[in-house]
Amino acid sequence: MEELQFSFIIPVYNRPSEMEKLLGSLSNVRSVHSFEVVVVEDGSDISSKAVCNRFRESVNISYLYKENTGPGDSRNYGMQHASGNYFIILDSDCIVPDGYLEIVERELKSNFTDCYGGPDAAHESFTDLQKAINYSMTSFLTTGGIRGGSEQLGRFQPRSFNMGLSKKAFEATQGFSTIHPGEDPDLSIRLWNAGFETALFKEAHVYHERRISWKLFQKQVKKFGMVRVILNKWHPSTSKLTYWFPTLFLIYGVFAIINFLLGNWYFLVPIILYLGLIAISSSIKNGITVGIMSVYAALVQFTGYGWGFLNSYIQIGIKKRNEREAFPNLFFEK
Repeated sequence: MEELQFSFIIPVYNRPSEMEKLLGSLSNVRSVHSFEVVVVEDGSDISSKAVCNRFRESVNISYLYKENTGPGDSRNYGMQHASGNYFIILDSDCIVPDGYLEIVERELKSNFTDCYGGPDAAHESFTDLQKAINYSMTSFLTTGGIRGGSEQLGRFQPRSFNMGLSKKAFEATQGFSTIHPGEDPDLSIRLWNAGFETALFKEAHVYHERRISWKLFQKQVKKFGMVRVILNKWHPSTSKLTYWFPTLFLIYGVFAIINFLLGNWYFLVPIILYLGLIAISSSIKNGITVGIMSVYAALVQFTGYGWGFLNSYIQIGIKKRNEREAFPNLFFEK
């Protein structure tokens, strides 16, 4: 294996305050080898250039500006212009622990992989809302832990908020597609098809801050559900029954509420018990307030994703509409 030369690839869109925190954390990262940071300004109206300039003495930064073509294409643009042979892709709303790169170096040295993903964690400084949403997005009880460090649901699909990719794998696959969200699982599947492996580095976590509200969270998870149907169409061999679970939860929830109004309260018992388990689990980890908010976060996640998946399945799976015509807002044009 050739000597690793790391390039952090960070697309940003109108978020200079996020870049301030991320670059501040990267300036404290420990590493055996030097590394560069490639910031790709994706057609922003509010520039991060001044923030990048302030960190040039402590971080080796390359600042690139391009027209807005979405996060996937911006990551590709950054990798095309990077000098390293191993890319570490982060979202701008992440904070990197100081020992992150040491963990990555150790993992790659002991068991090299062309693509890895790391978990998503909540920093102690996060708001209760951010902690509740982080719990809902990472807990084994809600997602099987796919973002929180679990491999229980099968072959690991790294997510682009915390992903490593070798230059060889990037050149073989041409990187991310123009769909968003969903560009990261799509890349994982294409990597597998090209003969590359993916891996979970459980200790290589980042703090994913998620500047988000309940409304934005519902919009985000709805898109996740819509995209999954498209990915199942593109890669039918990866389709799984578990992707239907939020939709089945939504359908059963409506059924249970209707029966409750008709006097049949017992249909609500399984839902109450399940949400109670979430509340207890999150309260133990984050406190009672976040525990209660985590129940609402799980409901938003399941209903939003479930409805998005069902609507997408009707349009694409039943009506056989072209995905770009049915959901043009899920695709960027280069």
